[in-house]
Amino acid sequence: MFFLLRLIIVALTLLVATKLIPGVTVTSFYIALVVAILLGLLNITVRPILVFLTLPITILTLGLFLFVINAAMLLLLASFVEGFAIASFWSALAVSLLLTVVNWFSYHILK
Repeated sequence: MFFLLRLIIVALTLLVATKLIPGVTVTSFYIALVVAILLGLLNITVRPILVFLTLPITILTLGLFLFVINAAMLLLLASFVEGFAIASFWSALAVSLLLTVVNWFSYHILK
C-alpha cells in the first residue's frame, strides 16, 4: 500500500511539474504513472551503478551531483516514453529537485 501511494505521489508531482517548470510535458495521469513506475525501476537498477561510478565527484560536491544523476535519468526516460518530454537539462534538474523534496516530505509524513 505504501509503495502504491508513493507511486501516485510521484505521478502527481510530475503533473504539478508540468505547470510549474517550463519545458516539461506530461500528457496524462496514465503517462505520469508509467513514468513513476519506470523511474522507480531505474532507481533500483541503474542509479546504484551510476552513483558508484561517480562517487569521487559526488563526494567533491557534497552529494549535489546526485541531482545531476536524477536529472539524467529523467532525460533518459523522456527519450523513451511517448507523452513525456523534457526540453532541457535545466528543466530536468528542476524536476529532480522537486521530486526529491516531495519524496522526502511524503516519506516522513507517510511513515
